[in-house]
Amino acid sequence: MIRVQYFARYREALGLDSEELSGSFASLDELRLHLLARGGAWEVLAERGLMCARNEELCALSEPLVDGDSVAFFPTVTGG
Repeated sequence: MIRVQYFARYREALGLDSEELSGSFASLDELRLHLLARGGAWEVLAERGLMCARNEELCALSEPLVDGDSVAFFPTVTGG
């Protein structure tokens, strides 16, 4: 089971803040592509600047996943 959390405008676009997914995903990008296949609002996860974390550590989409991981997707945050 992989726990997925969505933050900021991703949460707003998708209408949910988290979910648990069963299945095997080799990497965060494979998980992201699985979610993108849902279509519609899920295409927000294809935007440039998507940030991700695995088990509360920033990482690249190539990061491998194992059962029990927690994943977060969030947009780039800029300050002023």
